[in-house]
Amino acid sequence: MSDVTPVTLTLGTIAAVVSIPAWIIFWSGAWRMVQTIRLGQPDGTRLFPVLPRLKQLTVEFAAHTRMNKFRSVGWAHWLVMVGFMLGSAAWLAAYGEIYNPKFHWPLIGNTFAWSFLMELLGIGTVVGITALIIIRQRNHPRRPDRQSRFSGSSFWQAYFVEAVVLVEGLGVIFVRAAKYSTYGGSDVAHFFTRWVAEILPSDPLLISIFAMVKLFSGMIWLLIVGRYITMGVAWHRFSAFFNIYFKREDDGGVALGAAKPMMSGGKVLELEEADPETDAFGAGNIEDFSWKALLDFTTCTECGRCQSQCPAWNTGKPLSPKLLILSLRDHTYAKAPYLLAGGKKDMAGEEVGLVDADGNPDEAKLAKIPEAARIEAGRPLVGETTGDIATDGIIDPEVLWSCTMCGACVEQCPVDIEHVDHIIDMRRYQVLIESAFPSELAGLFKNLEVKGNPWGQNAQDRLKWTEGLDFDVPVYEGEFGDTEYLFWVGCAGAYEDRAKRTTRAVAELLHIAGVEFMVLGTGETCTGDSARRAGNELLYQTLAQQNIETIDEVFDGRPEKQRKIVVTCPHCYNAIGNEYPQLGGNYEVVHHTQLLNRLVRDKRLIPVAEPADDTTYHDPCYLGRHNKIYEAPRELIGAAGAKLTEMPRHGERSLCCGAGGARMWMEEHLGKRVNVERTDEALDTNTKKIATGCPFCRVMLSDGVTARQDEGKGEGVEVIDVAMMLLDSVKRGLPEGVTVGSKRSPARVGATATATATKPAPAAAKTATAEPKAEPAADKPAASPKAPAKGGLQMKGAAKRPGAKAAAPAADAPTADAPAKAPAKGGLQMKGAAKRPGAQATAPAAPATTEEPTAKPAESAPKSEAAPAKAPAKGGLQMKAAAKRPGAKAAPAAEAKPATAAEAPAATESTTADTPKPAESAPKSEAAPAKAPAKGGLQMKTAAKRPGAAATQKPAAPEKPAAEKAEPAQQETTPSASPAPAKPAEPETEKAATDAPAKSTEPSDADTKPASDAPKPKGLGMKPGAKRPGQGAQ
Repeated sequence: MSDVTPVTLTLGTIAAVVSIPAWIIFWSGAWRMVQTIRLGQPDGTRLFPVLPRLKQLTVEFAAHTRMNKFRSVGWAHWLVMVGFMLGSAAWLAAYGEIYNPKFHWPLIGNTFAWSFLMELLGIGTVVGITALIIIRQRNHPRRPDRQSRFSGSSFWQAYFVEAVVLVEGLGVIFVRAAKYSTYGGSDVAHFFTRWVAEILPSDPLLISIFAMVKLFSGMIWLLIVGRYITMGVAWHRFSAFFNIYFKREDDGGVALGAAKPMMSGGKVLELEEADPETDAFGAGNIEDFSWKALLDFTTCTECGRCQSQCPAWNTGKPLSPKLLILSLRDHTYAKAPYLLAGGKKDMAGEEVGLVDADGNPDEAKLAKIPEAARIEAGRPLVGETTGDIATDGIIDPEVLWSCTMCGACVEQCPVDIEHVDHIIDMRRYQVLIESAFPSELAGLFKNLEVKGNPWGQNAQDRLKWTEGLDFDVPVYEGEFGDTEYLFWVGCAGAYEDRAKRTTRAVAELLHIAGVEFMVLGTGETCTGDSARRAGNELLYQTLAQQNIETIDEVFDGRPEKQRKIVVTCPHCYNAIGNEYPQLGGNYEVVHHTQLLNRLVRDKRLIPVAEPADDTTYHDPCYLGRHNKIYEAPRELIGAAGAKLTEMPRHGERSLCCGAGGARMWMEEHLGKRVNVERTDEALDTNTKKIATGCPFCRVMLSDGVTARQDEGKGEGVEVIDVAMMLLDSVKRGLPEGVTVGSKRSPARVGATATATATKPAPAAAKTATAEPKAEPAADKPAASPKAPAKGGLQMKGAAKRPGAKAAAPAADAPTADAPAKAPAKGGLQMKGAAKRPGAQATAPAAPATTEEPTAKPAESAPKSEAAPAKAPAKGGLQMKAAAKRPGAKAAPAAEAKPATAAEAPAATESTTADTPKPAESAPKSEAAPAKAPAKGGLQMKTAAKRPGAAATQKPAAPEKPAAEKAEPAQQETTPSASPAPAKPAEPETEKAATDAPAKSTEPSDADTKPASDAPKPKGLGMKPGAKRPGQGAQ
């Protein structure tokens, strides 16, 4: 039966004719989008495995797991999404309903179930889109811009899409109401539209008119969306499915944790074979991004969730993750005609794609490209923005370097855009190719390359945190034995004063629990997290490869599940656990809060809870969002007896402290300081303690509290690590004077190692106390101390022994206190009020006496004879000529001069009763001109900027075997009247003078384990013997 009339036939014909160009424009726009996305670099890691990816796609679509992070928006969007997907059948049915008002889909269209479903879809679509319209208006930028997540979004596009969806939903309702009014139907299946039908006349033509309105609204949508292929608010309805399927993590996780490897041509870049002329070192042009990145840019819905959570945006910085993605999207599609025509420019900006037979630009072909596309092709991806569209960069450097890599944008994005990976890729190009980066980073890169730590401190100081402990800390010396955990202390835990207290607390807790652990001591080097986040991938891989080789040696012969590492720094946790596997280093890494929580659950640590100060907890980004560790620290706070008061932004929405993304080493010049913003939020909880589980967070929050306390706010508030809270609680339950811990014979570092009992020399030496102080000068003669035999940590290979110096001529002992020199300006060389983490005041020298003990002749210590160090083989990256070196070169060493007693490290204490020799009895220790050190580190050219003038290295005396030259900054902190020797670990030349000779810390040749059979980590292709960052020549 049919109700086709000439009028409905005419209306149907008009609809069909109009829809033809609409569909053509829409599909042509979709094809241009596909072609543009294909301009990106290949990436073959996104397709497989299929089933897990399909499962994740289904979960995110059906359960709306990403959208539901904002619940009110989540349910409304779910209604609109389902209305669009299933309601498309109702929209297409309009073609038939215009011709024949009684039209319905065959088989299903006339069933009760289908009719009831359409009723729900119509109502749900209208309710959902109405809620979204209200939410958008309540968050409109007519409020202060920084408080609106829609600031910078296109409103006409949003309004257009919302209007079309609303019309579509109303179209479904009114078509059904008109049918019910005309033909009747089930009251249940029309539970809502039958009330609307009461106001409508019974007329078949009315059905065709409503169907035509519904159809034409869709036709307009196709026309506009096909014309504007950058309309993400519309196109995400299609592209989001692909973007979710092709997300980086096939297990459903977001693109956090490990940074994406640097890729070129669809493969991970092998740096020993890399050529900057042909390989993409990061992203310097839009076509250097992968096709998945271009799909990311296309899919952005402009919802602004990332913007609302960004610490940079919320503190007045120019970075908005949303606007960054939109800028890249608009640039991609504006430049696409030029790229699709075959255009390409070299690094100098010269045309190399569209050229004639002589290699000159082909003007005829270039003229066929739209002028706007040619202009866009000439713009740098990263560059200053001055308002000149022809020369301005797409992304301003201030935008690029404001990012803290906290991952809040990635965590909140409903369509799985990978903001952090794209920012790192742009930073890589700026650092490795352009050598354009904030001046503060030059110091960071230099310190990491030369010293192996961000502070630029000496490797010999990596064990100073053990001072004051009442037990010995085992140090790896070639035998790991049945030790369960390698305790990775980290640079902050070794050098920064506040972090050292955390390190000691963790060590004490492990000792109390009887956990067998060892530390590497001077064998540690920075994991390279800051270098990688700053874009210096080459330096990161150098550091990472060195650490992997060291750790593999420690765990030689152990299966992966037994290669256990405990860390206190979430940045180390993330680097070793998530990023080192990219280079072949696979280990079981645990954060200290996880391990301590496990020990508490297993009753190996028994905290005694008592009423304590209210505490709030700050989630470190690299512990929380990047690695999903939220509960363990909170459980420990509860076990310690504290009442936890959460900040408004906590858990996965926690606000960054401002230290990530290498921002720890950079100043903030714009807006409010991020750490102060976070501190203000913590102080608003009115708690007395701010707990955290990251040394960087603790530094930033402590500085923020100090700043507020200077203004009279937050008096009595303390920033503390969770481990320190637990230690206090556990110690309350221990009997006084009783220490519970490992029964194993400990190693050589710690309180007892610094207080070794020896037979007194003529001038008796005092043993070290729990808190070592400067030794009186009376205990040491004015003559140069005797050269210690091989001792200390006895590291293999290229590692230097901390604190060792050649013997120097005697200096007359002063009879009065000698004032200590002011320490050299070190660390980060920051201006003004900026504090250098880990800096300590130098202790004044004690008065010296004229009493001199009897000394052995120098010949009794033949091993102290200095041996020239072999020049290391040319190391680093072995790259081709075009690569630039990020950071400045170290100045060559000047000619050596005789070392003086005043050049002994200030930080070392005498721990045994030495019997030094007079200088005249040690002729072999006379200084000789030192050879210029071999070129070490990365061996790259000096294109990078370095703040300030480069200081030349202070001349040094000849090295002893495995001895490290003292650093000038360290030397200058030493009182001239206190010539304390480097801290020995039972030198072999003094064994006869001790009651209980200490076991040699250097393993014999027979005890040395062979190198691991595991495959060598990929990445750098460094030659054997090459100098590694922070280590000395062999």
